[in-house]
Amino acid sequence: MTKRANTMPYRRVGSAGIRVSALSLGGWTTFGASVNDDASVRSILRRAFDAGINFFDIADVYAKGEAERRMGTVLRELPRHELVLSSKVFWPMSDAPNDRGLSRKHIFESIDKSLRRIGTDYLDFYFCHRFDNDVPLEETVRALDDLVRAGKVLYWGTSEWSGAQLRDAHAIADRRNLYAPVVEQPQYSLLARHKFEHDVRPQAQALGMGLVVWSPLASGVLTGKYDDGIPAGSRLDRIEWLRDGFLQPEKLDRIRHLKVIADELGVSRARLALAWALHQPGVASVILGATSMAQLDENLGALDVAMTDDLSDRLGALFAA
Repeated sequence: MTKRANTMPYRRVGSAGIRVSALSLGGWTTFGASVNDDASVRSILRRAFDAGINFFDIADVYAKGEAERRMGTVLRELPRHELVLSSKVFWPMSDAPNDRGLSRKHIFESIDKSLRRIGTDYLDFYFCHRFDNDVPLEETVRALDDLVRAGKVLYWGTSEWSGAQLRDAHAIADRRNLYAPVVEQPQYSLLARHKFEHDVRPQAQALGMGLVVWSPLASGVLTGKYDDGIPAGSRLDRIEWLRDGFLQPEKLDRIRHLKVIADELGVSRARLALAWALHQPGVASVILGATSMAQLDENLGALDVAMTDDLSDRLGALFAA
């Protein structure tokens, strides 16, 4: 095995004792979907581990369980105590009426399926992938508390919850002496800032929660990949809601100006945008996606960008929330 690098920073997740790599690797739309051969999955995951990444983020719904299976096959080859593994529960996994949401039934059945697919006895983080308006919040909090007490989950978290929903979950946990969520996973990038900065981050920090952010490159838009149109087979070619959200003339103009700043610094737009996300207060880890070794190595280079407060402010002004 290649010797692991010593340059990866590790950060605490809020007030919890666990530490995660500042850059992490996720499986959304990649492993089991756009990356299907086992050799490629293995090479990307092993390269990430050798570079110091210890946090690998998955979800049951990613490729309908295939991301958990493909990533799990490789992750089982690595020392479990060196890994921070997560999965998620919420989205429908079949047409069955109870195979969705955050009911006690679905949570209990989903965790066992995820553990089997990944091939591990426990998850470090288990995320509620969205808020469920159809299930009493106390039922969800109690179910996650039971998983922690059973040792199947070390910490539970949320993804794309509002600040008010985080407060409500903590209030129930405090009142009933239950384990509360310790981590929130929101979307955050130069192009997606308002909800994070004005609602989620202030509430999460007040509650002692950590933040691990997804889509830091706005599904590749911030790299310049879509400057001249939509490449066939790209993520925005396949996912309409992302396309509608990011491919707007005003946003594309800002991304072209981002290239001017990146060129001044002698770095790529991808590295600059990732370095900005890494520099933001409260961010414990920035979740990468990668379909190739070259793409992963390019993104890892964000650690080498000298992000200053002045540069961060300059980029923030260009992409004002």
